[in-house]
Amino acid sequence: MSKKELVLKDLESLVDVNQIVTNAEELYDAASDRYKKYAKARKVLDVPTPIAIVYPSCTNDVENLLKYCNNNDINVIARSGKTATEGGLENWKEDTLVIDGSKMNKIIKLDTYNMQATVQCGTRLLDLEDELRKLGYTTGHSPQSKPVAQLGGLVATRSIGQFSTLYGGIEDMVVGLECVFPDGHISKIKNVSRRAGGPDIRHLAIGNEGTLCYITEVTVKIFKYYPENNKFYGYLTEDIDTGLKILREVMVNGFRPSVARAYSEEDAQQHFYHFHEGKCVLVFMAEGPKGIVDATGEGIEEAVSKFKDGVIKKVDSSLIEEWFNHLNWSQQDLDDEFEGMIENDSHDGFTTEISADWETIPKIYHNVIKRVRNEFDRAHDITMLGGHSSHSYINGTNLYFVYNYNINCAPEDEMKIYHHPLHQIVIEETLKLGGSMCHHHGIGKYRSQWAKDEHTSAFYMLEKLKEVFDPKGIMNYGTIYPKVDGIKKYIEQN
Repeated sequence: MSKKELVLKDLESLVDVNQIVTNAEELYDAASDRYKKYAKARKVLDVPTPIAIVYPSCTNDVENLLKYCNNNDINVIARSGKTATEGGLENWKEDTLVIDGSKMNKIIKLDTYNMQATVQCGTRLLDLEDELRKLGYTTGHSPQSKPVAQLGGLVATRSIGQFSTLYGGIEDMVVGLECVFPDGHISKIKNVSRRAGGPDIRHLAIGNEGTLCYITEVTVKIFKYYPENNKFYGYLTEDIDTGLKILREVMVNGFRPSVARAYSEEDAQQHFYHFHEGKCVLVFMAEGPKGIVDATGEGIEEAVSKFKDGVIKKVDSSLIEEWFNHLNWSQQDLDDEFEGMIENDSHDGFTTEISADWETIPKIYHNVIKRVRNEFDRAHDITMLGGHSSHSYINGTNLYFVYNYNINCAPEDEMKIYHHPLHQIVIEETLKLGGSMCHHHGIGKYRSQWAKDEHTSAFYMLEKLKEVFDPKGIMNYGTIYPKVDGIKKYIEQN
């Protein structure tokens, strides 16, 4: 009996046979996330398919599955939502199980008095949000993947949402959680508003990308919902530098709009084609109690007036509201994108997102744009190169670099010829100036080669966590923690 046959036989003693999927098409889909969507669509993925996808129904199922994999040296890819973009769900091992938490989807408790909600890992964010809004509340978390994303995956990848400037990232929202380690140990972090009981152990699980533990339950903060008070603001600016300066002014003056974004001319064209007039675009949204919204609006207008020499005109707020109402993906959008790649030799919307302080962020932007235009040997295939800032803080902001290109090569070579060189330029220029190479999409497998450069001397702390919590290295091989053989095989060759 082969190892694969033995594993499948053993799985039937751990979970119900209906929880095990071995369908070839589904295994092929599970071999990679959205990072290699073009190669996947063209049926040329060159990574191993997992032995099976297993759908646990409870925390004890996860416990038993992880213990089995740990005892039998089987790689585990923890999956929940399937919207990862950095190769974190890509499989680099022959003997691999994908453990998918999407069947653990119960909303356990909506506690509106203590302002928190507890759910299982496979609960869709949209489902939780819909139930909360019936009661007049919101999670405040709204990533573009909101209609399909699940809470376990959002926490594991350190997700951020489109309202982060007001509500924060997922790490600011998580109150407590439950997770399972490779040896089967279940840890439950209690739900309290704050404590000083040593290091904040929530962060061992938040952002671990399935490399240390499997998140099974999450409790997040909730907020009152005031849609009737939403206000939208839009402006055309001469350059992205002006937009960044206005963002900074708003933030350092203490205002917290839920949305605060500055777009380059090129990126603005694909988002605001109906009004951008070939200029950069600056957008804001204010939400919350009316008094706060009014004060925030005044703060935005005051900041804009300070840099009026770089502001061309104000945009009708209804145009900004219309744009915002069509921002999120749906499952149909993802399916249509995938189907389109079967026929079209183009790639729209590849991104590399980074962060830095206010002084550094424009330097990184201009250095990257200049270097891509002067050094990238397939620059003639690029159909759009630009970027935008969409998540700001009192001491800095993020940047999405966005690039579209025509694909003039074999489908299996697309990443090697196009995305990897562009990705590398962005990361190198960011690290050179002291920024972070990964603001919120995580490290995955395709930024792991720079993980030590990202953390420098503090990488020691990450290494020790892996040694303690996953000593056999069965959790998501190649993600976060660089693997020379994996990088060589799946980056240099492909």
